[in-house]
Amino acid sequence: MKIGNIDLGERPLLLAPMEDVTDASFRLICKEMGVDMTYSEFVSADALVRNIAATTRKLEIKEAERPTAIQIYGRETEPMVEAARIVSEAHPDVIDINFGCPVKKVAGKGAGAGMLRNIPKMLEITRAVVDAVSLPVTVKTRLGWDCNNKIIVELAEQLQDCGIRALAVHGRTRSQMYTGEADWEMIARVKENPRLTIPVIGNGDITTPEKAREAFTRYGVDGVMVGRASIGCPWIFHDMRQALDSPARSRPSRWPSASACCAARLMRASSASTNTAASSTSAVTWPYRPSSKASPRSAKRASPCSAPTPRPSSWTSSTPPRNASAANP
Repeated sequence: MKIGNIDLGERPLLLAPMEDVTDASFRLICKEMGVDMTYSEFVSADALVRNIAATTRKLEIKEAERPTAIQIYGRETEPMVEAARIVSEAHPDVIDINFGCPVKKVAGKGAGAGMLRNIPKMLEITRAVVDAVSLPVTVKTRLGWDCNNKIIVELAEQLQDCGIRALAVHGRTRSQMYTGEADWEMIARVKENPRLTIPVIGNGDITTPEKAREAFTRYGVDGVMVGRASIGCPWIFHDMRQALDSPARSRPSRWPSASACCAARLMRASSASTNTAASSTSAVTWPYRPSSKASPRSAKRASPCSAPTPRPSSWTSSTPPRNASAANP
C-alpha cells in the first residue's frame, strides 16, 4: 500500500488518531510494537492559526515514529488551509483531514463528522487543502450521518476527485458514536467500487489479530487502522503483525489482551479494597470507601492504579463491580 510516495508495505497496520492518547510518546511505543504508520492527536485549525501553545505542541514528531500523519479539523475553509500550511512546516509525512470525529463539541459545531451534513463544504475544504500543500492529503470519515444517510460509497469517489491520496473509513455513522458494531460490509463496498483507485483503510472494532486478518482477507481493505484496542495495550500491533506475517505459525501472545488488562485492574482494586478494610470485616462492598479512621495513605493505597497487592484468584467482594468482566475495546 502506498500513500503518495510513502510505501507502507503489504497489509499495513495504522494507529488511529485519538485525542489525549496518540501523543509522541505513545506513537513511539506503538512503532516499536510494529505499527506501520502513526497519527497525531486532533489538531484544531482555529487553535493552530491562533498559535495556541497546547495545540502547537501536538505538531512534534520524532524521527523514529515515521511515517506520521498530522490530523487537522475545522469547519471553515480559510483556517483549514492556513492550518495545513503551518502543519506542513512541521514536516509530517501526510496531512490528514478529520471528517469523522462524532463528539458533540466537534460535530455539533459542524466540524469532524458534522461535515457529513454539509458535503459541498466538505469537498470545498478538501480541495482547498490539497491545492495548498505539496504533502499527500488523506481523509478519515464515517459511513454517513445516520442509518438513513450512509453515503460513503458515493462520497469516496467525490473525495478522490478532490485529490486525496487515501481514505480511512470508520464503519459507523455519526449517530452511532461508538455503539453497536462497525459495518465492514459497507467498507467493503467502498473498496469494491471499480472507479475508486486510492487506498481504502478500514477502521472500527479491530480488537484482535483474527479480526485484523479478516479485514484484509474477507473485506479486501488496503490497510487496517486500530484505535481504542491499543489503549493500554500497544503490543496488540506486535500480535497482529505476527498473525498477518505468519498466520500458520502464529502463537498466543506473551502480552495480556485488552480485556485481560481491564479485568486485572479491577481485580487489583477489589483486592486493595479488601486489604485496607478493617480486619474484623468479613466482606466489603464495591466501591470501597475508607472509614473515618482510615488514614489518607491507606485511602491512597485503595486506588486501582496504585494497589501493589497480588491478584486474587476470585472476587473477594460480596458485590462485584458492575461490568467487571466486560472488555474495553
